[in-house]
Amino acid sequence: MAHAPADGYTLAMGTVGTHSINGALYSKMPYDMVKDFTPVILVATTPNVLVVHPDVPAKNVAELIALAKAKPGGLTFGTPGVGTSPHVAGEMFNAMAGVKITHVPYKGRAMAIPDLLGGHITMMFDNLPSALPVVKEGKLRALGITSAKRSPSAPDIPTLAEQGLPGFEADSWFAIFAPANTPKDVVAKLNAELNRIYALPDVQAKLRTLGLDPVLGTPERLANFQRAEIAKWAKVVKESGAKAE
Repeated sequence: MAHAPADGYTLAMGTVGTHSINGALYSKMPYDMVKDFTPVILVATTPNVLVVHPDVPAKNVAELIALAKAKPGGLTFGTPGVGTSPHVAGEMFNAMAGVKITHVPYKGRAMAIPDLLGGHITMMFDNLPSALPVVKEGKLRALGITSAKRSPSAPDIPTLAEQGLPGFEADSWFAIFAPANTPKDVVAKLNAELNRIYALPDVQAKLRTLGLDPVLGTPERLANFQRAEIAKWAKVVKESGAKAE
């Protein structure tokens, strides 16, 4: 994608990982997250949710922090792998809460969830659309959501920010990029058409059923958002010492 012709016919759906986190985690990258791409539109965001096994005695974030402080390194958080949004969300939690919860990376969510359901790991930051059905079945307990505001998809789950971690925000997001140097008029046409399509009521409804919050807007909005995300996650990665090769 980074080396495709800059004619507007090849587009990529970038994510929080591919276009903000990976640059800080990997010492060598086959592409530059900013220089090799032209922002087109920020499509949607979705929060992660902190879930624990029902046997964990903590009923809220404050109780989880107290438990973690009582057992330094004794609690574990699983992730779909190093560099994923659940991974850096966990590292952010460690830093902001002043605790040490041990990271246990898996090769994908499908391998992490069974261990969480079985009580082999303590907790996990999971994408809200994936976690919500399991939470509703009572197989996991949701302690908090990672967005700045409560999600319309799960209004009863409080944010981590309102539970003593102000400023905690660790959403996943999806955005469309074109190759670098795509002509401005082509980008403007793509942006206008994508705004039109994603604003259609049935498309909006579909996004929300998937737990996604539509954002949309201008290419400049995506560019500014991406810069802020890169800075935020670079700080988290540096403070945590996390690395991936």
